[in-house]
Amino acid sequence: MKLSYLIVAFAPLVGAILAGLFGKQIGRKGAHTVTILGVAISFIASCVVFADVLAGNTFNGPLYTWMVSGGVRFEVGFLIDKLTVTMMLVVTSVSLMVHIYTIGYMEEDPGYQRFFSYISLFTFSMLMLVMSNNFLQLFFGWEAVGLVSYLLIGFWYKKPTAIFANMKAFLVNRVGDLGFLLGIGLVLAYTGSLDYKTVFEKAPALKDIAILMGPFGVVSLMTATCILLFIGAMGKSAQVPLHVWLPDSMEGPTPISALIHAATMVTAGIFMVSRMSPLFEMSTTALSFVLIIGATTALFMGFLGIIQYDIKRVVAYSTLSQLGYMTVALGVSAYSAAMFHLVTHAFFKALLFLGAGSVIIGMHHNQDIRYMGGVAKYMKITWITSLLGSLALIGFPFLSGFYSKDSIIVAASHSKIFGSTYAYIAVVLGVFVTAFYSFRMYFLVFHGKERFDEAPHDDHHHDDHGHGHSGKPHESPWVVTLPLVLLAIPSAILGAFMFEPAIIKNWFGSVGPTGKEIITVAAANDTLAALREHGYSWISMAVHGFMTAPFWLAMAGVALSYYLYIVNPALPAKLRQQFSGVVKVLEEKYYFDRFNEFFFAGGARKLGENLFKFGDRAVIDGAIVNGSANGVGLLAGLLRHMQTGYIYHYAFVMMAGILAFLTWLLLR
Repeated sequence: MKLSYLIVAFAPLVGAILAGLFGKQIGRKGAHTVTILGVAISFIASCVVFADVLAGNTFNGPLYTWMVSGGVRFEVGFLIDKLTVTMMLVVTSVSLMVHIYTIGYMEEDPGYQRFFSYISLFTFSMLMLVMSNNFLQLFFGWEAVGLVSYLLIGFWYKKPTAIFANMKAFLVNRVGDLGFLLGIGLVLAYTGSLDYKTVFEKAPALKDIAILMGPFGVVSLMTATCILLFIGAMGKSAQVPLHVWLPDSMEGPTPISALIHAATMVTAGIFMVSRMSPLFEMSTTALSFVLIIGATTALFMGFLGIIQYDIKRVVAYSTLSQLGYMTVALGVSAYSAAMFHLVTHAFFKALLFLGAGSVIIGMHHNQDIRYMGGVAKYMKITWITSLLGSLALIGFPFLSGFYSKDSIIVAASHSKIFGSTYAYIAVVLGVFVTAFYSFRMYFLVFHGKERFDEAPHDDHHHDDHGHGHSGKPHESPWVVTLPLVLLAIPSAILGAFMFEPAIIKNWFGSVGPTGKEIITVAAANDTLAALREHGYSWISMAVHGFMTAPFWLAMAGVALSYYLYIVNPALPAKLRQQFSGVVKVLEEKYYFDRFNEFFFAGGARKLGENLFKFGDRAVIDGAIVNGSANGVGLLAGLLRHMQTGYIYHYAFVMMAGILAFLTWLLLR
């Protein structure tokens, strides 16, 4: 099976190289053919590996030793277990849909071949991350997806907003990655290995070690390591306060919004923490930290979705909120529920992003939902698939999102660790908020009065290409609608298929190739036990869902959005005016960007100016460079007075010197 593993990872890389280096020679058709073929082969190979893992065959071993230093082996290797194959299937299947969709979406773009090369390279990077069996390869994949996302967000490099957004994403992720690297450094320093299996075996012996962490004083080694690793996840998975890059990343083309910011890259942090569960379970402090950050992101990022008008930004804030839900699941040790929601969310969120892209195409590149309305009758496939995606997102019973989201809410309600009450309130309130902003967008776009001709010809509703148009909508071509239909199927039914194996039968928690449980949960932290003990089937879980508070909160959110945007569309403007103070705070995104601009960016600039003024000019140029030159000049000026040119002066100095030397000899 080793060959299959290599095919999964490297087939997209081959496609990326061919499209990137030989794009001009093979042309547009050649570029999309080789990259789609590479990802399709990777997807088929992933299915083969999945079937092999289901048959009980797993793998953990090195493929290549890069170097050995100080007894530490730096290797490239694969760990193939149930957690890995799940991620492999998600990455390759969503990537394949995005590749097909891109043919229609980027049809007129001059950077067509380059775009296909980038998204294929991204797929390779993500696969290397999820298939790794050691921290070195994990970090390689981690940085590679960050680099490719930088290239993709700034794909339209002539657009100043895109360049600003990709730089912002890159810099914010560097903050998280520094924490991640320090966490890996602690792992290496105390275990002497980067291999997962070795680290997990040695971890219990390190549980009681305390280390000095500068201003934080003495802290547990496990707490420090886990929090530092999670800071990496906060950057990649866009958790407060390192979330600021994700909404701005919508400046990139829509296909990458679906691939990177819904299904794969942003879930890397969730996957990493799940993989590191043996470490996180040794520190309730770290789990509480994870929980509180996740709960804050889930609720407060949802609020921001309520006031957005750009169709892609509404979906972007929805992604932030759902990543918060996954992080809450990690915090309450419901790793299986986090992974379950990761999988279902990947499909329905990719569907919503691609649906938004389809609307943008159909609306002649208008992205402002204020100038849409009544689109349903013009774009029936986009309408139905978007409705399915929205229902899955709000957790409507029997649809995918219901099973995973409700599992997280149940887990949060049974947690006893610090912050669990706050988290439970946040995720329950978040259900109402999610339903409200999701259906606000849905009603404004697909129903109500047509507002196409009201669109002003300015930059307020620019599209991905910077255009602004109005006119009657039209359905998108089949290369756009086919991926929508194919993504709508798992968005509707995948949750029902996965619920019992993932949650009730603890599929992710079963024994993996390391000989230990893939996902380790301490007995005291097992918050999913209540669901397992009840023995819900997928049907009984959904039927029960109709009687729970989250369902009625979701329906209240849908009803309120229907009333505000269909029944009484004049009311939202009045409410905005009435609550202008709250709206201002939301429009300013809680002033995170302002604070970063003032404190970090402004502080860095001020520091740079002072270093230039005092360090460079005063110390280096003034004291060292010019000072040394002035000193030499001063010394030369003094010595010049001794060079008189008179022989009797020199004879006198020689006699004085001989006299001094003789005196020294006699007195010695």
